[in-house]
Amino acid sequence: MEHQNGDAVSHPHVSKKIKLCFTNSPFISDTEIQSEFSHHDPGVARLNNGAFGCCPASVIAAQRQWQLKNLRQPDHFYFNDLKQGLLRSRTIIKDLVNAEHVDEISLVDNASTATAIVLQQAAWAFHEGRFQKGDVVLMLHYAYGAVKKAIEAYVARAGGAVVEVPLPFPVTSDHDVVREFRKAVEKGKSRGNRIRLAVIDHVTSMPSVVIPVKELVAICREEGVEQVFVDAAHAIGCTRVDMQEIGADFYTSNLHKWFFCPPSVAFLYARASPKARDLHHPVVSHEYGNGLAVESSWTGNRDYSAQLVVPAVMEFVNRFEGGIEGIRKRNHDRVVEMGEMLVDAWGTHLGTPPHMSASMVMVGLPPCFGIRTESDALKLRTHLRDDFGVEVPIYFRGGELGSVTGYARISRQVYNKVADYYKFRDAINQLVRDGFTCDLLSA
Repeated sequence: MEHQNGDAVSHPHVSKKIKLCFTNSPFISDTEIQSEFSHHDPGVARLNNGAFGCCPASVIAAQRQWQLKNLRQPDHFYFNDLKQGLLRSRTIIKDLVNAEHVDEISLVDNASTATAIVLQQAAWAFHEGRFQKGDVVLMLHYAYGAVKKAIEAYVARAGGAVVEVPLPFPVTSDHDVVREFRKAVEKGKSRGNRIRLAVIDHVTSMPSVVIPVKELVAICREEGVEQVFVDAAHAIGCTRVDMQEIGADFYTSNLHKWFFCPPSVAFLYARASPKARDLHHPVVSHEYGNGLAVESSWTGNRDYSAQLVVPAVMEFVNRFEGGIEGIRKRNHDRVVEMGEMLVDAWGTHLGTPPHMSASMVMVGLPPCFGIRTESDALKLRTHLRDDFGVEVPIYFRGGELGSVTGYARISRQVYNKVADYYKFRDAINQLVRDGFTCDLLSA
């Protein structure tokens, strides 16, 4: 038995290959960090943690032990280990995000699954006549592409009207976002229909912006928006997450992006209410009708190991000063520092003020590259990967000739070194010296 958050828990033995060396400091050393991520490709400056996350070797070893436990004796695993293990993971997440009760926390595959669960409920409400044709769902212009597709599939198809909140980029203050959100709420209500659901991002993907989510939820409450769903795929481990402060009805975040779980696992918070009891997992199995958390704990015979390693992840993050909050704060400070270094080198600017960045920053690229389409941005990204060993996503903003039309989204996680960002800086500088333009990639 080992202890997590003051409670005695048991979990599979973690491999001893990753040794802890406590010399002058009780915290993990740089050498140990590099050992934990030695499976990463050493030839790549990996500045895109935001896309797929990362998983340390000690957690991978713990996952493998869970997998073997299942394969060794699946009946024993199902009847004696699975539910208890999932409850331990859910309890840890409940404490991390300050939910009131563990039953408000469900574990699902990813934020896309959580989105389907919430929007499925809205679709049923339209089909069953509880929502009227033309009732409104709000979403941000920055909403993740898959979420926009889900709203189209579940809401628009069922007869709902979708109102998109236009947002500026670059963004200079929280007020820019709040102002546009209020306008969109007024637009949604002006049609005489009710706003049934607002889908709000916490940390948007592309461009990456920390949204003043608490303020937007408060506006929804003032204006009679029926329910609020926060798509926070990047949030946990990347920005502050507190269910009581935010006050949303539903909130989801991946655990494999910034919380070191293996792919893929996310949590869905559903605030206790009569409406929450009508949430159901889209994969219906034997637990249907027993509450979403229980339904999600068994969707058929599959690999649940990514959901079971949360205690091992807590062991890993607690080897760092300040635990996950310390990691988050250092990542933010260092990615802003690296972003400022890059824009100084290229004569450009950041896409957001530091307080609207989390562990990712939008960095303006030299205008001389002539990034004129999303295709140009993708080709430049591929060029940086294939010819310079730099992995970084590129965002096409658009704009006038001679202005910054493309931004790189740089991430910072514990495995990153300053040399990764210098490698990116030097690659861009070389392209500028060579007279590179995106038109050359089309030839």
